[in-house]
Amino acid sequence: MDYKELNFQGISTERQWDVSAAFPVLMRKVYVWMTLALAITGFTAYGVATSPGILQMIYGNSIVMWGLIIAELALVIGVSAAINRLSLTTATLMFILYSVINGALLSSIFMIYTASSIAMVFFITAGTFGVMALIGYTTKTDLSSMGKILFMALIGLIIATIVNLFIKSSGLTLILSYVGVLIFVGLTAWDTQKIKQMLLQAPDAGEGAQKMALLGALTLYLDFVNLFLYLLRIFGKRE
Repeated sequence: MDYKELNFQGISTERQWDVSAAFPVLMRKVYVWMTLALAITGFTAYGVATSPGILQMIYGNSIVMWGLIIAELALVIGVSAAINRLSLTTATLMFILYSVINGALLSSIFMIYTASSIAMVFFITAGTFGVMALIGYTTKTDLSSMGKILFMALIGLIIATIVNLFIKSSGLTLILSYVGVLIFVGLTAWDTQKIKQMLLQAPDAGEGAQKMALLGALTLYLDFVNLFLYLLRIFGKRE
């Protein structure tokens, strides 16, 4: 056997068997965690939207709203940057808390869009996400160069969105929504391939590997939520 042809140079046959045995377990965890986080976000958003008191507390008090936004950013940055130093339990709890806070902030969509259009866009998002994740998982093409371009485009999108907060152009909002859809459709495929490559190198399904899977779940969760929001701006029907 020509060991240079193996994907993981220097890994023994026994070690490769361990990798292949751990990989499907870890990939399942990625999608289970992502799905649970989306469910938590959805139920929280609906619960807050149907509670006038909580809505008033969040959107009637700028301090509370900005506190939630800052906490949300701190949690996602904390999990991403300190994943190696955190225990799996702590990282999981932080992910759950992030999902709850994100759900509370996303409750506003129920005040803007009809419930039927939100449901329709959710299923469109799920279908689109599933197709792109499958492409990213199965393609033999290296998507890393595309990922770098998409990341730079994402930075441009963020800057343009901030600028549009001041000029408040409805036309630019629509353009940015289409651009956002394209970016996150591509990022879904790229992130899926990146997560697959990362987990293929895990020697087992121990805590370290599970933390990588959790980080992958957070990444795909963010791709899904952002794709959903941009599609909602395009196809959502307002109240």
